[in-house]
Amino acid sequence: MKKFVFIFGPQAVGKMTVGQELAKMTGLKLFHNHMTIDLLEPLFGFSPEMWRLTHLFRNEIFNSFSKSDNYGMIFTKVWYFDQQEDWDDIENMCQTVASQGADIYLVELEANVEERLKRNKTPHRLEHKPTKRNIEQSEQHLLGTIENSRLNSYKDELEKENYIRIDNTYLSAEDVAKIIKREFQL
Repeated sequence: MKKFVFIFGPQAVGKMTVGQELAKMTGLKLFHNHMTIDLLEPLFGFSPEMWRLTHLFRNEIFNSFSKSDNYGMIFTKVWYFDQQEDWDDIENMCQTVASQGADIYLVELEANVEERLKRNKTPHRLEHKPTKRNIEQSEQHLLGTIENSRLNSYKDELEKENYIRIDNTYLSAEDVAKIIKREFQL
């Protein structure tokens, strides 16, 4: 059975790094959200056209991948719980891969803001996410969304069969990946 692991949480919580560790352990392919953002931002900036193309590319990738012979995929993204458009996009993404027989696994990460601000500057993050290299801008966005957006779910808001929420403030990415692998028997 094909697997689709969706890792979400606020910026700099460790989604991509956990996804990289989980991919090493399971053979799942990692598709982190900045793979499309960092492709398109140099051409279009953070414009409506960049976001339109990002959604288009991601949908095509989900369609093609879900029809492939691959074991499965890990996808990472910030989920804006206060925006219906994000709920709809995530529902469509899950329906796309489930329609081809994939099992869906939801992994929510959370960490305190102090730890996230540290992770926002790590060489590993900056190596893999060029649009985050402007640290001042990245920090302003991170701090601004704390006040203006909801990036983690409320307790019992996501009543899904294959869902886990992990506070990874004090856990390594490898330890979190081990928890996910064990919890979902990947």
